Amino acid sequence: MGKLPSAEQKEKFVRQTFDDIARNYDRLNTLMSMGRDQRWRRFAVRCCEIGPGDNVLDACCGTGHLSMELARTVGLAGKVTGLDFSENMLAVAEKNMSAFPLRQSVRLIQGNAMQLPFGSDTFDGATVGWGLRNLPDLKQGIQEMTRVVKPGCKVVSLDMGKPGLPLFKQGYWLYFEKLVPLMGKIWSGKREAYQYLHDSALEFPAQQELSKIFAECGLIETRYHNLLGGVVAVVEGRKPL
Repeated sequence: MGKLPSAEQKEKFVRQTFDDIARNYDRLNTLMSMGRDQRWRRFAVRCCEIGPGDNVLDACCGTGHLSMELARTVGLAGKVTGLDFSENMLAVAEKNMSAFPLRQSVRLIQGNAMQLPFGSDTFDGATVGWGLRNLPDLKQGIQEMTRVVKPGCKVVSLDMGKPGLPLFKQGYWLYFEKLVPLMGKIWSGKREAYQYLHDSALEFPAQQELSKIFAECGLIETRYHNLLGGVVAVVEGRKPL
């Protein structure tokens, strides 16, 4: 395991890391997930309990795929705001959406998930895909998302989980530790960046613990859903009325 940056260094380090890998990020995501990432995003959107005409935030939106999945649900009458602090990731998102039929429903902005530039009680739901573990302060990030959703609405995280079955768990971490950085080196020349993705996933709280952290941040009805045996997990909570 590599040495992760300190909380003070993390914001600058993560921004540089994702700026560096933005061009090949989608391709490697598809390879690493064996093509399952789209169905995971669809499940996360269902958990958000949004509908046509709703106004939704996608924090740490990256290359925009979760934002587009949200747009398919809220439709032309709704609005999705995709926020990310990596300029290069947002540039790829713009390119990904160039022919997207619902492009006018999506607004992409550069911003910091630690200090969301929105008023309280603004959105009908908020999602974050593979983003919470990159924040220098996990609880502050969750509290910010909780602040900007309306009472009764949901905050939903889609991220790597920690599988529980012994043999499966060992095989998964071996794959993640050895093969993922190697694929990063082959496809993007950025082995260190993909080593960080492994190390940050290892340090990130297990889905059971993250569900408890959601509750500590003021959300209710918190729970988690294991996908692919717990390799990926969706964690959700609702802002109290």
